[in-house]
Amino acid sequence: MSRAFILPFLPSGRWTAGAAIAVLTSLPNPAPGETIVEPAALLQGLDKITARISQFEAPAGTPVRFGTLSIRVRDCEKNPPEEAPESAAFVEIDEMRRGEGKTRLFSGWMFTSSPALSALEHAVYDVNLLDCKAASGSPREASGSAAGKDAR
Repeated sequence: MSRAFILPFLPSGRWTAGAAIAVLTSLPNPAPGETIVEPAALLQGLDKITARISQFEAPAGTPVRFGTLSIRVRDCEKNPPEEAPESAAFVEIDEMRRGEGKTRLFSGWMFTSSPALSALEHAVYDVNLLDCKAASGSPREASGSAAGKDAR
């Protein structure tokens, strides 16, 4: 079913503010989808000195090391399969140098679809989020309406 809108225009041909608000508020808003919380993040690190790329898993809450960096994922969430693919993780990255203690380099959300939106800025290392996933070795939980039902 389509709706026809009668839009009031000013004599100059521009929309009135009330008309724009009426159109925007009458359009259906999709309900926000629930994200799936995963216990681990799949990260990719680049050592710019050696040009070595490494993929590593970072369980939520557990620090992992990449070179002189200590990386801790606080939260990792992804969209359900029926929505556009997107993963987001809240990551804290510290640099650990001998005799200097630790220095916080990054604290914020990383997104798979936009790695440059919120990236680690470091002279030697790049770190990107690839995906949120179940921790290796852990069984995948059933999801959806078929959970707990037997196949026939």
